[in-house]
Amino acid sequence: MKCALLGTMLAKHKWGTPITEEDLISFSPIDDYPTARAVYNDLRSATYMTYHGDRGITLDQSNFDVLADVLYFECNWEAWEIDSRLKHYEGIENHDWA
Repeated sequence: MKCALLGTMLAKHKWGTPITEEDLISFSPIDDYPTARAVYNDLRSATYMTYHGDRGITLDQSNFDVLADVLYFECNWEAWEIDSRLKHYEGIENHDWA
């Protein structure tokens, strides 16, 4: 569920513009809305997110290394896919995927 929400956030998110819980869940390919809401609540406090109250969440560019690890190890994304989707991750060329 977390991977589906993160994938949607990276695909639909406008940098610097918060995405609300309702928008993120409605754009995501999921059908278990109660679980999605619980996962969204967990994402609000993730180190790679910034929570903006009712306005939603944004990705925290200063912690893209942590997000890259989540996408790689938990979501099974390939390094090339992370590189292509995390356009603002300045340190990706030196990222340790081990």
